[in-house]
Amino acid sequence: MPDLAGPPVVVVGAGPVGLTAAHELARRGVRVRLVDAAPGPAPTSRAVAVHPRTLETFAQMGVLDDLLARGRRNRAFTMYSGGRRLVRLEADYATMPTSHPYTLVVPQTDTEAVLRKAVAGFGVRVEWGVRLTGFEQDADGVNVRLERADGTRETARTPWLVGCDGGHSTVRKRLGLELVGESSETWMLADAPVESDLPPDTIYWTHTGGHALMMVPYARDGHWRLLDTAPVPDGGTAHLAAKLSRGLGREVRVGEPEWTSVFTFQQRMVERMQQGRVFVAGDAAHVHSPASGQGMNTGVQEAYNLAWKLAQVALGHAGRGLLDTYSEERVPIGEALLGSTRTATFLVQLKNLFASAALPVVFSVVRSVPALRRAIQRKVLGGMSGLRIAYADSRLTTAAERLHLTGTGNAAASASVPAPGPAPGRRVTEARVHHPSSPGCRALHDELRDPRWSLLCAAGGTEADDAPLDVALTAAVQYGAWLSVRTVAAARTRGPAPLADPDARLRFALGLAAGSWLLVRPDGYVAARGAHLTRGALERALAPLGLDAPLAGEAVREPGPALPPLAVPPPKEY
Repeated sequence: MPDLAGPPVVVVGAGPVGLTAAHELARRGVRVRLVDAAPGPAPTSRAVAVHPRTLETFAQMGVLDDLLARGRRNRAFTMYSGGRRLVRLEADYATMPTSHPYTLVVPQTDTEAVLRKAVAGFGVRVEWGVRLTGFEQDADGVNVRLERADGTRETARTPWLVGCDGGHSTVRKRLGLELVGESSETWMLADAPVESDLPPDTIYWTHTGGHALMMVPYARDGHWRLLDTAPVPDGGTAHLAAKLSRGLGREVRVGEPEWTSVFTFQQRMVERMQQGRVFVAGDAAHVHSPASGQGMNTGVQEAYNLAWKLAQVALGHAGRGLLDTYSEERVPIGEALLGSTRTATFLVQLKNLFASAALPVVFSVVRSVPALRRAIQRKVLGGMSGLRIAYADSRLTTAAERLHLTGTGNAAASASVPAPGPAPGRRVTEARVHHPSSPGCRALHDELRDPRWSLLCAAGGTEADDAPLDVALTAAVQYGAWLSVRTVAAARTRGPAPLADPDARLRFALGLAAGSWLLVRPDGYVAARGAHLTRGALERALAPLGLDAPLAGEAVREPGPALPPLAVPPPKEY
């Protein structure tokens, strides 16, 4: 456990978003106070879909294995209309490489349980029954007013306040941030046992002649998440079963639900996510349709984005200007999310009767044209998965030349292939680095679990006393508290912290020619890259952090230990 420093950051809300923020602050050594007005953990689940980019985030946090054990991996979406099967769309991530090419269906209650256990490992306990009633901030901190369930009150001083307190957020309201957008539809969610001969290996969507329903299989056999886009007041499970049976063309029986919720959702968001020392994330910043399961996923990614930046500032490793990039990066994503969920809502509900006649015609074409089918699969997945989120226009992104890797000495990787690697602003795992039997690829994923920035330097191309080695060694010594410097090499190297890549597969995938470098943010996005590591190039890439001291002029030479060569079988990609 890291040594936790300074007065605690107060995080309001202990759902998945608040728990993620608390975890990532504590993992980096920042004290956290996590409060929630509820008397205890929520007994029911709203969010059930964890998409690939969020799974990558949970992998970096070190909590993914526990979550995978609780969920079902879904790789298909099957559509019915009027009792006829229209099409089954398979998960196709060929253009979006990832180690997790699926959506994990898992109750939000389980997601929260895994995260609570993880934050407890850093000494953070949720203070249940503690409500934020107000706050005032000044240039140096925030005075928060708290009230417990027994009526006792407290005023606490904190350097930063993070509001993850949901759609009715007290933090957002006290900041005067308006949710801009529109109201929308009334839908029903239910978790219930279902008797049917449908295999639980896909999400089902069915059109019933005027509206649509969805069924999502849980890992628990016979239990499903049901969504009705036109619920009937007091219709009961028999009515819901009749609609499903009519749409699917087979008998479906719905047992007594464990939980139901009829709600009118909205499509709204704030225009900024920070004011002074106070931030909002998740449903506190945007509320929208559950059609594509984006709410929790977006909130978790926001919390991660904010937490590493806030920790770096709180611990004195960056200037406060770094925090401005939170709103700058995430507000445009929220705006795009409203557009995509609006489209998904229309497609999910399809209220008009014309759809009953048109859908079979449309999808007969989709079934018969493989290229069209692949395009639809990738388009749908691209919008839902989060894998295409990028920060190309962020001030943290430094444009750099694209590289080509040739002559690596490895038969599989030495061919002259356009392999520029991930561009600045893109996920580093956008590269084909998902070979479980490749030592270099495995080492990269281990590196991404380090909470620091990563500077990857490809060995070779220069002599030991040339500038790249000097710069790498100096950066490792001067910035080691928040920057991990790794020398990627086949085996032996004089650079800092060698990362073994004996088959050159990692260097080829990342576009790292001899002597080149890649700078990766703590959230796994590439910030900068170049063909030759110089002091000036690294200083330009790190300039947005507002560091007090520039990179030192003299290097500290501490060559890393030699690595023995590794023999591995030809790796297979996931």
